[in-house]
Amino acid sequence: MSVDRLSNMISAIKNSSMAGRDTLELPYSRECEDVAKVLKSRDLIDEVKVFKKENSSTKMLSLKLSRDGEIVKLSQAKRISKPGRRIYRGYKDIKPVLSGLGVLVISTSRGIMDGKEAKKKKLGGEVICEVY
Repeated sequence: MSVDRLSNMISAIKNSSMAGRDTLELPYSRECEDVAKVLKSRDLIDEVKVFKKENSSTKMLSLKLSRDGEIVKLSQAKRISKPGRRIYRGYKDIKPVLSGLGVLVISTSRGIMDGKEAKKKKLGGEVICEVY
């Protein structure tokens, strides 16, 4: 049995936003950090930090969710490609999420980026998640 840290991160973000929390801490992975940076570039997350707790050798990832007044901007997050079933799309098949209000996160040959950027650069890849 493997641990899918990315799925854990996406569900933790969704649960924190539904509970009204501002911050959350997760175990670190490079892929999780890259996805969080994409969400930060689209103003769904305010802050992404990597740190080590005292007396610990493992890295942690701290995320601060973005708010619009009292409401958390991020309301839904869904993992698309899973370890058991990978989903790939060419750049012609990349469609906007919620008419452009959401973010589609794609892992391309040039790194992890959102759907708009991948379509501009004519890059397809594995569809990681959609967030809105």
